[in-house]
Amino acid sequence: MGAVDQCVLRGNFKKAVREETTMKRPHRRQFLHLAAGAAALPAMSRFALAQAYPTRPVRLIVGAAPGGPVDSLARLMGQWLSERLNQSFVVENRPGAGTNIATEAVVRAAPDGYTLLMVANSAAINATLYEKLNFNFIRDIAPVASIIHMPMVMVVHPSFAAKTVPEFIAYAKANPGKINMANPGTGTGPHMSGQLFKMMAGVDLIDVPYRGGAPALADLIGGQVQVMFDPTTSMIQPIRAGRLRALAVTTATRLPALPDIPTVGEFVPGYEVSGWLGIGAPKNTASAIIDKLNKEINAGLADPKLKAQLADLAATVLPGSPVDFGKLIADETEKWGKVIRAANIKPE
Repeated sequence: MGAVDQCVLRGNFKKAVREETTMKRPHRRQFLHLAAGAAALPAMSRFALAQAYPTRPVRLIVGAAPGGPVDSLARLMGQWLSERLNQSFVVENRPGAGTNIATEAVVRAAPDGYTLLMVANSAAINATLYEKLNFNFIRDIAPVASIIHMPMVMVVHPSFAAKTVPEFIAYAKANPGKINMANPGTGTGPHMSGQLFKMMAGVDLIDVPYRGGAPALADLIGGQVQVMFDPTTSMIQPIRAGRLRALAVTTATRLPALPDIPTVGEFVPGYEVSGWLGIGAPKNTASAIIDKLNKEINAGLADPKLKAQLADLAATVLPGSPVDFGKLIADETEKWGKVIRAANIKPE
């Protein structure tokens, strides 16, 4: 029999109420204390998890096939992070649909820091190029860190008449629609670089899309097409071997690897293009995890050995905060959106 029942039987109902109330107070205080602790637990747990992170292997999803510059960079950075954080960072290649397959896989992953995305400038292009995507990149992917930017180079077949950008523009204007410009696929960085050049230089070139950079480069070297924009990583050896002629680089300044080659901007004021790569994570990933990854990636970009390896890819390090990387993505999305709409470019 409870305290209330006993007191009621003795005819002291008020006392019973007082005793019941007294008995409840500690329980209520205890409940409020536990509730407050429970409310604080998620934040504390997230912080503790971030401190311990990573405790199991991390997947780094790459939207490109093995062997290319994006894959190579992912493996270099994955190795660095593995060594720094004492846990495996495993590169997982998911090529296709202009990197959208890889992006969607990361968008759908748990925001726990164990699935990351190798982000390329294709993400900024795809936002406008594709009318219907199952994600919004800026909304659904949290920027972690930028890693490098990669210059592109404008090259022609050695038999082509023009030896400089001004000569090329003059020839193109005199022969509209008669120059074939190769690209590794509609909406790729090289394709968009060529589109921007067409718009700003006021020339009419015929786009010839290929399924990848290798067949495009083979046809350029073979003389089936006349001009191409492509990352210096792919072009520097054919240029040095004399199989291609470099007319200009697409960056704002000349490159140490090709010091005698001018920039496109020297002849087409305001023209500037760089490919870039970084790492992203699913939205709602704990900021402490993102900051931890950012810190370690920037440490790698300052490491002389890793910097030398990146230089071998003809890449320049691009350190910065998650906010810096987010701004880069937003700016590039706006830039390429204007080009895509102006040129009415549609995906293949």
